[in-house]
Formats: sequence, structure tokens, C-alpha cells
Amino acid sequence: MKQYRVGIIGATGMVGQRFAVLLENHPWFTVTALAASSRSAQKTYQQAVGNRWAMPVPMPENMKDMIVMDASADIEKIAGMVDFVFCAVDMKKEEIKALEEAYAKAECPVVSNNSAHRHTDDVPMVVPEINADHTAIIASQRKRLGTKRGFIAVKSNCSLQSYVPALHPLMEYGITNVLACTYQAISGAGKTFERWPEMVDNLIPYIGGEEEKSEKEPLKLWGTIQGDKIVDAVKPSITTQCLRVPVSDGHTAAVFVSFEKKPTIEEIKEKWANFSGEAQRLELPSAPKQFLHYFEENDRPQIKSERNLENGMAVSIGRLRTDTQYDYKFVCMSHNTLRGAAGGAVLLAELLAAQGYMD
Repeated sequence: MKQYRVGIIGATGMVGQRFAVLLENHPWFTVTALAASSRSAQKTYQQAVGNRWAMPVPMPENMKDMIVMDASADIEKIAGMVDFVFCAVDMKKEEIKALEEAYAKAECPVVSNNSAHRHTDDVPMVVPEINADHTAIIASQRKRLGTKRGFIAVKSNCSLQSYVPALHPLMEYGITNVLACTYQAISGAGKTFERWPEMVDNLIPYIGGEEEKSEKEPLKLWGTIQGDKIVDAVKPSITTQCLRVPVSDGHTAAVFVSFEKKPTIEEIKEKWANFSGEAQRLELPSAPKQFLHYFEENDRPQIKSERNLENGMAVSIGRLRTDTQYDYKFVCMSHNTLRGAAGGAVLLAELLAAQGYMD
């Protein structure tokens, strides 16, 4: 695979920091540009982040002294320094949409961790193991934007990554109804316990906008390309509740599901054990060898023992059993800033590179 020069837009935030760590020794991607708000511009990366470095490993040595550029003012300059950018900025939704389109129109592909373009109907929202074929819509998007190379692709919401991958192999049985209650780590809000002491020994039963995302975004993942847009699937019917819990990293979901053609417990476990997607077929560098891991123990999966499974890119499942109101219930867990955020975006970029969209 050829080598690609990469920029991180929003490099000083928690997801931006995670991008920096993941890309430090990436076999295909080399970071050549860092950008953030005007407050951080013209400082070294180390100076711009200051005491807000939140990763469990040190800041990459080769990025410490890189000068941070202005994400909005230096678009043309950054576009000339990279082959594509990752975007993880903290701005208003309309500002993010405009910023990402500006990079795309500067002929710089954007792989976004942000939610702003997730429902733009010619922007692919991709989990590489689930809907890798949706990248074909990029041709339509480029036509709309008037670009040759530039486009925007996005990853889905972090909480979806904990349970939608477990549902996907079961779609052939006709999933009708899903209830998912997610218990989400504080890093999903870009926080640590040091910066959010109110979360110690606490639970907040509300995360703004999260339930709407969790109910609607899976239908785009399961949608189809029709003409110049992605049309959402009409089923299954999904309802969610999303709670913030005192966990540093790792989102857990309690899932309840009903089917048109009810499979057996053995059939479900077999589907999970044998499932793989395009990421595995292409042997992408960040792809887990085994995407879905089922644990027979009654007290698994647990955050501390499973969140870093397969470098944090796998989904852990347990407690599959029959339910009195739905057909089955089970528990899922994934690492929210790896599989759910930066890691999922890096995997998406690897897919796009393998498919030729970054050339």
C-alpha cells in the first residue's frame, strides 16, 4: 500500500489526541499537519495541549514540536500538505458542515468523527464491517461539490458501535423491534475524572441528542444507495435510552430484540462467531481479526477486561438469553474512543485508501 500524508483537524481535543496516538506508527498514514482553533494556532502541539493530554501513553515525540495551524484560516495551506484529513472539531453543527465542505472543495478528502454530516444523503456513514459498499456514493457527492478528489465520509455515533455490530449478522432473521439502553463512558463527552469530578460516584440519565442518534443512525447504516443518495432502511423499529456512567472508557449496551423468524440461541452464537466483513477480507491494518467476541460467563463482558480487546477494535457480547417481552436480550460493550471514535475513523480511512478513494 502506498503511503499517505495525513492531517488531524481538532488535534488538541480528546479524539484528536487519540488520532495522534493511533497514527504515530501507522503503516500507511503519516501525520504531516495538525490544526485546531485560532487559540491553539502558532503554538507547538505540546504547548497547545498543555496539561490537557488525556491519553494513557505519552504524546508522540514526532508531533510534540509540530506547529498547530488554524483549522479554519489555513485550509488551503493544509490541503497542500496532506492527502486527506481526519476531522474531530468542537464547533456548532452548521460551522462543522461548512468547514468540512471547505476542505472537500479544496480537493482534500475528509474522514470525520463529527455528527454534522451523518444525515447528508450523499455522505457515506460507514462501519467497514457493515456497509463498506456505501462508499460508492462518493461519486455522486463529488459531482454535487464539483470536486475531483475531495469528499466527506463519516463514522457513526460511538454508542452504536457497542450494539449495532451484534445485530447486523442477525438481520436475515427479520429484526422487527430493538430496545437498547446504553451506559456511556465520560470520555464520550471528552472528559476525564480530573476534569469532571461531578461524575465520580454518579450517573446522569441524559446525554443531549444521543438517543435520537442511536435510533436513527442504524437505519442509514442499513440503508441502500438509490440514485444520488443513501435512503434509510425503514426497519427495524429502534428505541433507546442513553445514560452517562462513571467509567473512563467503554460503552455498554443492554439490548432487547424481536424477530420475524426467531433464531435459536445456538444459531445466534454461530452467526456472531463466524461474522466478518470487508475490513477483515481486505486485512486492513486496524481491523480486528475477530470482530465479535461472545463470552459464556454470566458476568462478562466487563469494561476493564474487555474494552481493549483486539486493540480496542472488537465488540464484546454476553448474557444472551430469552426474554419475557422480546425474543432475546444480551449485553454488548465496545471501546468508545477506539472502535467508537478515532479507531473507527482510522479503519474507515484504511477502507477508503484500499478502495482507491484517497488516490
